[in-house]
Amino acid sequence: MGSGRPRSEIEALSDAVGAVGGILDVEAVLQVIVDTARELVSARYAALGIFDDQRRIEQFITSGITAQQRAELGPLPEGHGLLGLIVEEGRSIRIPEIAAHPASYGFPPGHPPMHSLLGVPVRNKNRTLGNFYLTDKLGARDFTDDDQRLVELFALHAGIAMDNARLHEATGRLAVLEERDRIGKDLHDGIIQSIYGVSLSLEDVPELMDVDRDEARARVDRAIDALHGTIRDLRGFIFGLRPELVDQTDLVGLLVALTEQLRQNSLVEVTVHLPEQRVTASPHVRTELLQVAREALSNVARHSGASEVDVALTVDEITLVLEVTDNGRGFDPDTAVHDGHFGLANMRDRVTALGGDLAISSAAGSGTHIIVRIPTASEHEARADDD
Repeated sequence: MGSGRPRSEIEALSDAVGAVGGILDVEAVLQVIVDTARELVSARYAALGIFDDQRRIEQFITSGITAQQRAELGPLPEGHGLLGLIVEEGRSIRIPEIAAHPASYGFPPGHPPMHSLLGVPVRNKNRTLGNFYLTDKLGARDFTDDDQRLVELFALHAGIAMDNARLHEATGRLAVLEERDRIGKDLHDGIIQSIYGVSLSLEDVPELMDVDRDEARARVDRAIDALHGTIRDLRGFIFGLRPELVDQTDLVGLLVALTEQLRQNSLVEVTVHLPEQRVTASPHVRTELLQVAREALSNVARHSGASEVDVALTVDEITLVLEVTDNGRGFDPDTAVHDGHFGLANMRDRVTALGGDLAISSAAGSGTHIIVRIPTASEHEARADDD
């Protein structure tokens, strides 16, 4: 850029880069990019052509024309004429009069008249993403060398912003798919199996009505109780799909709410040992740890036959530790996982993703002790403070 560039242009470029830097929605960032490029060099019109893998224009975002004018122009440009020349040569081009250039292909009906043109490739990591097309320099016959350098510098940042937004969008889609898979596993392993068990218990009720009405009545009563339990599970499950509850409170408060929910929906006596001070952690850590605790407590309520459960949370400079201990019938953890009980596998996957470890100690008739250890000094840092 050089020390001779006017301060106003340096500020304009800084403002332009800042305008696009934090936007993670793809459609939004593309429109802001093209609007910003037009303002940066005082162009009457601007467009951003985005390429597909065959370097054909797959998106064409405009600035400076109305939505009605854009609609009247019809389908996307096919890359003929000057647009095709800029795509083919892959370099910046400045033209004082579009119509006088030998590669000019003419405009479609309804297209506003345009004269001067500045075309600049938008790249990131040696890959061309598209082109800026800026037309009709306001107050001048042509765009200048400084205009070209300014847009070229902005194009570098625009390419990074475009790729960042696309990466964020792809990551979000992957997270949705993973969460959909997790929800399916959780539903299948718990709620759906409970409903299926109720349906099996009711299959021979019509026959029982003729031979043992008391047993038939008892069977229906048990089915109703089981369905009430399933409804409670569904309510708890829906509670777990509300991330705003995780983002707006601390880990201690979340665990208190979770254990209180277990008290209200079961006959299990719950004891909690939690820090008196607030325990803060990133939203991701809080979400994952809460889901692990919810799965553990759900297993206590649905499968263990326990009358008591103890929940403890401790945290220091090295490790955050969550322990859930019940006095239920116990089980063989290895056999349970191999038999397709997705809840335990999901718990282990969540803890591993946080860089921690999960230990399950249980045996028939001796209850279950679950210990979750997560390092505090990591990208998922969790710490206690005295807020």
